Amino acid sequence: MQNDTTPSRSQPLGPDYGLIGAVADDLTLELEQGRLTIAREAVSEIVAETTLGCYGVVGLTAGSRVARVFRREGITVDGPADALRVGVHVVVEHGLNLAEVASTIRSQVAYELERLTGLTVAAVEVHIQRVRQSA
Repeated sequence: MQNDTTPSRSQPLGPDYGLIGAVADDLTLELEQGRLTIAREAVSEIVAETTLGCYGVVGLTAGSRVARVFRREGITVDGPADALRVGVHVVVEHGLNLAEVASTIRSQVAYELERLTGLTVAAVEVHIQRVRQSA
């Protein structure tokens, strides 16, 4: 016999059920033609590809062991669809102006997210975890 707080196998897990609910928390936009739902995982993929394409970025790195929610380590996506907050943890090439690289990442990520998804980006936080000499 199951109690009321444990979902049965036939019931889908709702948004209030632990880590699975937090990961399944999709972003929803109400449009004239209907509703658009975008998975945070899809947003993290856009952020990762855009960041890796920025000049001076050698790679992404996990910000912390606890923050590995998405497949792409080093990307966090928080907030609602109308005020998205993105965190990016990067490795930058040695010898470059770190402030300029971070500024480029911030502007490119915000521009691409708004262009591709229609979501409003409130902040892009760039965390430079390491500086690495290129090969």
